Amino acid sequence: MPRGRSTFTKRKKEQARQQKQRDKAERRVQRRQEKPEGGVAVDSEDETRELREHAEAQAALFRIGSEEEESEESSTEDDTQE
Repeated sequence: MPRGRSTFTKRKKEQARQQKQRDKAERRVQRRQEKPEGGVAVDSEDETRELREHAEAQAALFRIGSEEEESEESSTEDDTQE
């Protein structure tokens, strides 16, 4: 008995889904094998260092902004005392 078009389409769709699952599982296993045994990858250390440098730069900018505000406040206080 011949199968209809919808049966063929469903079967192809299911085969594609299963293949995607197999590919995904294979990539997952490959990533686990590539992971260094030390636990922390070199890329992760570089990324951490870059994030720390960026945070320090942002903190420096914040400190500069707060110093300007303090000098403005002190000059305003000097004006009110006269």
